[in-house]
Amino acid sequence: MKGKKTLSSFAILWRWAEAYHSGFLSAVIFAILGVACGMVPYFCIGSIIRLLLNGEGIQYCLTWCTLAFAGYIGKIIFSTLSTAVSHTATFHTLRDIRKALLRKLSRVPMGTILDTPSGQYKTTIIDRVEGMEPTLAHLIPEMTSNLLVPIIVAIYIFVLDWRMGIASFVTTVIGLAIISKSTKTYAIRWEGAVKIGHSMANAIVEYIGGIQVVKAFSQSAGSYKRYADAVEDNANYYVDWMRDSQKYMCMWQSIIPSVLVVVLPIGLILWSNGSLLSVDFLTIVVLSLGLTGPVVSAMSFVDDLAVIGINVREISSIMDAPELIRPDQPVSFQNQEIILEHVTFFYNSKDEEVLHDINLRITPGTVTALVGPSGSGKSTIAKLIAGFWDITGGKITLGGVDLKKIPLDQLNQQIAYVSQDNYLFDRTVRENIRMGRLDATDEEVEFVAKVTGCDSFIQVLSQGYDTVCGGGGGHLSGGEKQRISIARAMLKNAPIVILDEATASIDPENEAVIQRAISALTKGKTLIVIAHRLSTIVDADNIVVIERGKIVDQGKQEELIENCPLYAQMWKAHLGTQDSR
Repeated sequence: MKGKKTLSSFAILWRWAEAYHSGFLSAVIFAILGVACGMVPYFCIGSIIRLLLNGEGIQYCLTWCTLAFAGYIGKIIFSTLSTAVSHTATFHTLRDIRKALLRKLSRVPMGTILDTPSGQYKTTIIDRVEGMEPTLAHLIPEMTSNLLVPIIVAIYIFVLDWRMGIASFVTTVIGLAIISKSTKTYAIRWEGAVKIGHSMANAIVEYIGGIQVVKAFSQSAGSYKRYADAVEDNANYYVDWMRDSQKYMCMWQSIIPSVLVVVLPIGLILWSNGSLLSVDFLTIVVLSLGLTGPVVSAMSFVDDLAVIGINVREISSIMDAPELIRPDQPVSFQNQEIILEHVTFFYNSKDEEVLHDINLRITPGTVTALVGPSGSGKSTIAKLIAGFWDITGGKITLGGVDLKKIPLDQLNQQIAYVSQDNYLFDRTVRENIRMGRLDATDEEVEFVAKVTGCDSFIQVLSQGYDTVCGGGGGHLSGGEKQRISIARAMLKNAPIVILDEATASIDPENEAVIQRAISALTKGKTLIVIAHRLSTIVDADNIVVIERGKIVDQGKQEELIENCPLYAQMWKAHLGTQDSR
């Protein structure tokens, strides 16, 4: 928008740290005092030289030595305080950024999350946020102080003799000119490193996720080759980058500290012709030695300055992502009726519309089954009802209220959603089930586990209900994870239950138990079922047949077999599958 001011990357980062500005400012003050104290010994040495050249007694020199020691102690104390305060503020800031990112992800459309590789979220939330630590904890206090104090010292040298002031800065200027050659392309190089890092992270996630396939088909599996190539490319990228940058780094790190190479000969010339006092000459020599240390320290943060933009931009891509806009005030429902009117939808990453003019009425307390070929749009309709995405066109209402006017928390309370790939957390079985309703008692958790057929296999686990499921439920089989997910949804006791092929991973023997449990636990509730086994939905109140994003027919089992060729064909194929078992 014209006239709208765009914040710099550092300004955005500083805004994220707003709650801890006082801490960072205190760290800067402590850092300045620390560097200033570190310069005190150099001033003391200069004063001692003056005293000795003027023939003063040793007792005066001892006073300056004591002051120099005090300056050294002050440097340690103030530097330690600066580091402690800045890191405390920094890690609180990083914590808040990560929490804000996760809160944001809970508000963005599910499609945005599904379209983004999980490895990318990992690198952003972990690596990119962690990349802010040197900037906040070190660059702000240390670079500020390491530049400010040398400026004051340089002014003092110029006061003593402007010619020597210029001489003391010659190597610094040359060193900065050299480092500029390296930093000129640093941001571009870092952006390339971020991209290749994302590729490696995604390849690693894919490889670990498909490790069973890799083991079954040896290292010739495609995912292993992609993983190996990604790791190799990442290593080669950094090796090439460091090789190109090494000569510049070595040169400036060698040139800037070599200030005496210029100061000594020029000072001797000026002293020999009588235009520079010996005491001033020696004082400037000592001060110039202390001048370059802070400058070199400040230059070590140049890399951090170059990567701020990349890190902030990547974090901001999540922070500024479009989200589901919902009100905060709860609404009142007339009933639990769900109505879809002329609903159309397309995913963000696709130009093609996937749902076309969907009109559907789901009566409270009934069972509605969504069936159709793979990719027809069944799951998309269920997820739109659950509020995972915003529809592109049309309207969805729950109890007479537009879904867009219902707070997300309130909508989540109304719906329990179970898919075939539900996630289990690295917690106990009991805790995973209790996530359906956090205030549920142990007795309620175990009751719902029994009626959903979970108790039998839970009891034989090493620690029973206190057995840790592992990351993603890795310690359990696919069917066991699915049954726990169903138990979790049943414990929620929501008035609307959506089962998106929820029994796909369960063997037929246990599926019958689960189906009976679901029927008992959802009695009187609105049940929406997506099932690949048509025999499980023959008694549904309404079966909706979907093909290519359109509703082609709906009704009861007998009506559809007689009047809907697509459903009749699907039913025939299902019976053929049943007979072949």
